[in-house]
Amino acid sequence: MDDLLEFLRSRIEEDNHAYAYVAQTFGGEALLDSHLPMLDLIEMLARDYKVMEPTDARHAGLTYAIRALAQSYYEHPAYQQEWRP
Repeated sequence: MDDLLEFLRSRIEEDNHAYAYVAQTFGGEALLDSHLPMLDLIEMLARDYKVMEPTDARHAGLTYAIRALAQSYYEHPAYQQEWRP
């Protein structure tokens, strides 16, 4: 799961850079307003998962959620099919 979390963090970082470029170049406020909060929430879930004990009742659900969110990057060459929920 650590590779999946690292994969997600890298994609989020890339997306943040891309959205910053779009905003700076084209003034994409609407794009930023809708996507950046979602990226922040995905990053928050990844951080929560990292410190969560496997015995926590939320662990299985959070694992599924992270795997489901990672599917949005399934076309990326580093995406691994075993990460599918």
